[in-house]
Amino acid sequence: MSRTVAIACDHAGFPLKKALKKAYGGRYKWLDLGTNSTDSCNYADYGHEMAGAIEAGRADRGIIICGTGVGISIAANRHKAVRAALCSNATMARLAREHNDANVLALGARITGVAVALDCIETFMNTEYEDGRHAERVAKLDMGI
Repeated sequence: MSRTVAIACDHAGFPLKKALKKAYGGRYKWLDLGTNSTDSCNYADYGHEMAGAIEAGRADRGIIICGTGVGISIAANRHKAVRAALCSNATMARLAREHNDANVLALGARITGVAVALDCIETFMNTEYEDGRHAERVAKLDMGI
């Protein structure tokens, strides 16, 4: 059975979201949280929507996309269950999983092309958290929330 991956974007991220879902086809079961057009909307709404899906256990990993990836990741990271990492290459995606146990990959549609985004997703989805020496550091990410 394929893994359920939540995906959400604003209007700037919609074309990239569409391309990513097409490229992966049925490899993942997509929980598409919107938006579904290039009509102007607020990235924060979709960052919070992603966080709700992670908090509710509807998906264990997610992908969020806005123009730069910054705004939507800030919104998602306001929630304790989310560790969203903005990645612009596969090395960042690998280290976000290995060292930070990131569960949401943030992409910038105006910054990152489709091929690089696919590399980031492939790496993010197939890299395990190393735990061990990173556990205490990851636990401190939740302090103050």
